[in-house]
Amino acid sequence: MREIEVSFISMQDSNLPGTELLKTVLEPLLEDFQYWFARSRNFLETEQLSFMSHQEQSDLLLRVKQAQAEVNTTKMLFTATDKQVGIDMTTLMPWHQLVTECWNVAMHFRQAQEN
Repeated sequence: MREIEVSFISMQDSNLPGTELLKTVLEPLLEDFQYWFARSRNFLETEQLSFMSHQEQSDLLLRVKQAQAEVNTTKMLFTATDKQVGIDMTTLMPWHQLVTECWNVAMHFRQAQEN
Protein backbone atom coordinates (compact mmCIF):
# COMPACT_ATOMS: atom_id res chain seq x y z
CA MET A 1 0.00 0.00 0.00
CA ARG A 2 1.35 3.44 -0.82
CA GLU A 3 1.91 6.10 1.81
CA ILE A 4 -1.01 8.47 2.39
CA GLU A 5 -0.05 12.06 3.14
CA VAL A 6 -2.34 13.85 5.57
CA SER A 7 -2.39 17.32 7.09
CA PHE A 8 -3.60 18.28 10.56
CA ILE A 9 -5.57 21.47 11.23
CA SER A 10 -5.72 23.04 14.66
CA MET A 11 -9.27 22.87 15.97
CA GLN A 12 -8.83 25.36 18.83
CA ASP A 13 -11.14 27.75 16.97
CA SER A 14 -13.95 25.65 15.53
CA ASN A 15 -15.02 28.60 13.37
CA LEU A 16 -11.94 28.32 11.17
CA PRO A 17 -12.90 28.18 7.48
CA GLY A 18 -10.53 25.25 6.93
CA THR A 19 -12.28 23.25 9.61
CA GLU A 20 -15.68 23.72 8.01
CA LEU A 21 -14.24 23.00 4.58
CA LEU A 22 -12.94 19.65 5.80
CA LYS A 23 -16.30 18.75 7.29
CA THR A 24 -18.38 19.84 4.31
CA VAL A 25 -16.10 18.74 1.46
CA LEU A 26 -13.70 16.02 2.55
CA GLU A 27 -16.16 13.81 4.41
CA PRO A 28 -18.64 13.51 1.48
CA LEU A 29 -15.73 13.13 -0.93
CA LEU A 30 -14.36 10.17 1.03
CA GLU A 31 -17.86 8.66 1.12
CA ASP A 32 -18.13 9.07 -2.65
CA PHE A 33 -14.79 7.32 -3.13
CA GLN A 34 -15.93 4.49 -0.84
CA TYR A 35 -19.15 4.14 -2.84
CA TRP A 36 -17.53 4.15 -6.30
CA PHE A 37 -14.70 1.80 -5.32
CA ALA A 38 -17.16 -0.66 -3.75
CA ARG A 39 -19.34 -0.51 -6.85
CA SER A 40 -16.34 -0.90 -9.18
CA ARG A 41 -14.98 -3.79 -7.14
CA ASN A 42 -18.30 -5.62 -7.31
CA PHE A 43 -18.51 -5.00 -11.06
CA LEU A 44 -14.97 -6.25 -11.71
CA GLU A 45 -15.50 -9.32 -9.51
CA THR A 46 -18.78 -10.34 -11.15
CA GLU A 47 -18.43 -9.47 -14.83
CA GLN A 48 -16.15 -10.90 -17.50
CA LEU A 49 -15.05 -8.02 -19.72
CA SER A 50 -14.54 -9.18 -23.29
CA PHE A 51 -12.59 -6.03 -24.24
CA MET A 52 -9.98 -6.56 -21.51
CA SER A 53 -7.65 -9.47 -20.96
CA HIS A 54 -8.06 -11.43 -17.77
CA GLN A 55 -4.76 -9.94 -16.55
CA GLU A 56 -5.87 -6.36 -17.30
CA GLN A 57 -9.12 -6.90 -15.42
CA SER A 58 -7.27 -8.50 -12.49
CA ASP A 59 -4.81 -5.61 -12.38
CA LEU A 60 -7.62 -3.05 -12.37
CA LEU A 61 -9.41 -4.97 -9.62
CA LEU A 62 -6.21 -5.06 -7.56
CA ARG A 63 -5.78 -1.28 -7.94
CA VAL A 64 -9.41 -0.75 -6.90
CA LYS A 65 -8.94 -2.95 -3.82
CA GLN A 66 -5.78 -1.03 -2.87
CA ALA A 67 -7.47 2.34 -3.32
CA GLN A 68 -10.49 1.10 -1.39
CA ALA A 69 -8.24 0.14 1.53
CA GLU A 70 -6.49 3.53 1.38
CA VAL A 71 -9.79 5.41 1.40
CA ASN A 72 -11.11 3.31 4.28
CA THR A 73 -7.93 3.97 6.29
CA THR A 74 -8.13 7.67 5.52
CA LYS A 75 -11.78 7.83 6.55
CA MET A 76 -10.98 6.05 9.83
CA LEU A 77 -8.15 8.52 10.51
CA PHE A 78 -10.44 11.43 9.62
CA THR A 79 -13.08 10.17 12.05
CA ALA A 80 -10.59 9.27 14.80
CA THR A 81 -9.09 12.78 14.75
CA ASP A 82 -12.52 14.43 15.01
CA LYS A 83 -12.29 15.53 11.36
CA GLN A 84 -9.05 17.47 11.86
CA VAL A 85 -7.18 15.72 9.05
CA GLY A 86 -6.84 17.03 5.54
CA ILE A 87 -5.71 14.89 2.62
CA ASP A 88 -2.98 16.00 0.25
CA MET A 89 -4.02 16.41 -3.38
CA THR A 90 -1.27 14.00 -4.46
CA THR A 91 -3.25 11.33 -2.58
CA LEU A 92 -6.67 12.32 -3.91
CA MET A 93 -5.78 12.63 -7.58
CA PRO A 94 -4.88 8.95 -8.17
CA TRP A 95 -8.19 7.96 -6.56
CA HIS A 96 -10.04 10.36 -8.82
CA GLN A 97 -8.19 9.04 -11.87
CA LEU A 98 -8.98 5.45 -10.89
CA VAL A 99 -12.69 6.20 -10.42
CA THR A 100 -12.70 7.84 -13.85
CA GLU A 101 -10.97 4.80 -15.35
CA CYS A 102 -13.59 2.52 -13.76
CA TRP A 103 -16.41 4.69 -15.12
CA ASN A 104 -14.88 4.42 -18.60
CA VAL A 105 -14.61 0.63 -18.31
CA ALA A 106 -18.24 0.39 -17.17
CA MET A 107 -19.35 2.64 -20.03
CA HIS A 108 -17.43 0.51 -22.52
CA PHE A 109 -19.04 -2.61 -21.03
CA ARG A 110 -22.54 -1.14 -21.42
CA GLN A 111 -21.80 -0.14 -25.01
CA ALA A 112 -20.51 -3.63 -25.78
CA GLN A 113 -23.70 -5.12 -24.31
CA GLU A 114 -25.84 -2.95 -26.60
CA ASN A 115 -24.06 -4.18 -29.75
